[in-house]
Amino acid sequence: MSTNVAVEKTGTENNVGLIRRFTKRVQESGIVKRVRGIRYSDRNRSHYVKKTKALESIERRAIREKLLKLGKITDAVKKRR
Repeated sequence: MSTNVAVEKTGTENNVGLIRRFTKRVQESGIVKRVRGIRYSDRNRSHYVKKTKALESIERRAIREKLLKLGKITDAVKKRR
């Protein structure tokens, strides 16, 4: 793991000033922003996965249409706003 931000205590600087300076450097570097941005990102789906998902949805749609024609299920009523 590489060091992104480093601060050293100067001669008469107290701990609060050191922490304040460190926090400012971290914010300026954009480390936290970048990490929060990639926290919930998903990988891109492969071609194969996209294809299988599409085929599954087509199959589900065909089954639903068949059941609708046979009268086994009813079409969902759209709610008025």
